[in-house]
Amino acid sequence: MLIDTTLREGAQTYGVYFDTAAKREIMKLLARAGVEEIEAGWAGQEGLGELLAWARGLVAPTQLAVWSRLKAADVELAAAAGATRLNIGVPVSDAHLGARLGTSREALLRCMRNVIPLARNRGMAHVSVGLEDASRADEDFVLEVARHCARLGVDRVRLADSVGVLDPMGSARLVGLVRQVFPGAVGVHCHDDFGMATANALSALGAGAQWADVSVLGLGERTGVARLEEVASFLTLRRGTAAYDLRAVREACLLVSAVADVPIPRDKPICGRDIFACESGLHAHGMLRDPALFEPFPPGAVGAPEGARQVRLGAKSGRAAVAAAMDRMGRGAAPEPAVGEAVRRVRSTATALGRPLTDPELAAAIGA
Repeated sequence: MLIDTTLREGAQTYGVYFDTAAKREIMKLLARAGVEEIEAGWAGQEGLGELLAWARGLVAPTQLAVWSRLKAADVELAAAAGATRLNIGVPVSDAHLGARLGTSREALLRCMRNVIPLARNRGMAHVSVGLEDASRADEDFVLEVARHCARLGVDRVRLADSVGVLDPMGSARLVGLVRQVFPGAVGVHCHDDFGMATANALSALGAGAQWADVSVLGLGERTGVARLEEVASFLTLRRGTAAYDLRAVREACLLVSAVADVPIPRDKPICGRDIFACESGLHAHGMLRDPALFEPFPPGAVGAPEGARQVRLGAKSGRAAVAAAMDRMGRGAAPEPAVGEAVRRVRSTATALGRPLTDPELAAAIGA
């Protein structure tokens, strides 16, 4: 199951801002996509109560959650905004406890004993605790905090790889250790500093985690977190363990790209403009015979528009692709010398232009 944190983690991306209208449209698309939980914002955020009131019912059965610090004041703010599902951040590495918070392990555990019961008393039906910087924390202390969460009746523990230093094997191992001591649900929050976020999230889910944090386009601090479009597509198309509406996911990517002013690279997995386009001879030849030879899924599977699949000829095209184009454009089955000359002209024209050829340019090059 997925927790989309575009409106919390994603909103922390450098230079990214979402107004109320954008937040509402993003939430509607996430709910339509079938995301199980939306982290709608953080305690004390301006307009949070109005957003939750608007969303409640409109995005059902998707759950709405609010993030908070391990502070009584934050719990009160979340309750005042109408939150009933709280995700509490709890730093567990000695570096964060000491340098950032100036506190100790013992003081952290005492604070948990005060704040988590308060959350229940303020009407939180579901309490999740995120173990921040768990990937760099002392392993024994991570497990101690997880046991503490169990004693306090926490519903879910989220393991945060806050600076993206885990690999898939390490992610699976950490999940396995925590599952041995915590009887509730386990989730992960994977950052992408080494490009491992999606792989780590999927590895964690494969190792028994029930939840993984994602955001649209992977937006988040620094290099961001696991990408909704990648994780949802893999779970749906490859593992068959979920059935997310990938057309809605794609729409969310395009919307967030526009409102956040974050361009989507043309070769971006799942939602890039050119991921179904090819030019090189070997691929073009194979695509003309059967697109599945070089595609893990057809364009329609991820909501790509008609015409997304393109086989263009250019400087990397070979004889088979050019011969097929000559036949398609009315030249018929051309003799080998004519095909060789057409290949030369196609390649030289594309090299001069610095791109694949349009159909009129191709027709001129092959003499159709």
